[in-house]
Amino acid sequence: MMLNRISFYAPIGLRAFSTARVSRRELAFQVFGPENEAVQRDPIVFLHGLFGSKQNNRTISKALARDLKCRIYNLDLRNHGDSFHAPEHNYSAMAEDVQEFMDQQKLEKSVLIGHSMGAKVVMTVALQSPERVSALISVDNAPVNAALKSDFPKYVRGMQKVEEAKVSKQSDADKILKEYEESLPIRQFLLTNLVRSDDNILKFRVPLSVIGDALDNMADFPFSASEGKRYDGPTLFVRGTRSRYVSDKTMPAIKQFFPNAQIADVEAGHWLISENPEGFRQGMFQRS
Repeated sequence: MMLNRISFYAPIGLRAFSTARVSRRELAFQVFGPENEAVQRDPIVFLHGLFGSKQNNRTISKALARDLKCRIYNLDLRNHGDSFHAPEHNYSAMAEDVQEFMDQQKLEKSVLIGHSMGAKVVMTVALQSPERVSALISVDNAPVNAALKSDFPKYVRGMQKVEEAKVSKQSDADKILKEYEESLPIRQFLLTNLVRSDDNILKFRVPLSVIGDALDNMADFPFSASEGKRYDGPTLFVRGTRSRYVSDKTMPAIKQFFPNAQIADVEAGHWLISENPEGFRQGMFQRS
């Protein structure tokens, strides 16, 4: 089993709790795990994708905490969820945020799991500081420069139209978004970012202008093969069978950066954790 290959154990008392950010530069997070476990595996740090938040991974994190009896930290990356907003939004900056979070929480080593944007963040952390990463799981993204699907700029435009309309009902926001995205589940996912202002107007908690300007950065990967960076620890790439983000063409790059990488295919599209959570869980455990 992929996660059974984690070798570092440390005594630590656990309790389940959640917290929002307490200062401008700290990441908001939630924690799941057994309360009275005297000895545990390395903790897991779990990162969401673009337009997501720590809430997206609550259900799967509870299941993994139960299965593995370890502490799981769900983070809100910068410019997402309850975390701070900043004009710089790229993988190097987000990786630095994650390492600072690990320092703040006194996490010597962690298993890192990330989906989509979060996947490139955890890959960046592993290549920058391999000694801090006991295992790596990348969910439907690869260490390559690859243009994002054209849907993402469209989502930003639709969300900006919602804010311009100054709607007070989510149903009205959905009607506007429907002009930009036909899929109801995707619209519902985007609408999880809506918050109500003091004047009863709905707006998005993600800074749309920052995210819009950063979309090109989200297509990049901060390292090139010529730099010789590599992470030799246990690595799993989980990919959706109906997604194009981790094609067979990316395998040479994956193996160059992550020579011990294994691949698990899950019957799903890009949003595979929500589309097929049991398939995702099984994919994590089926590799030896």
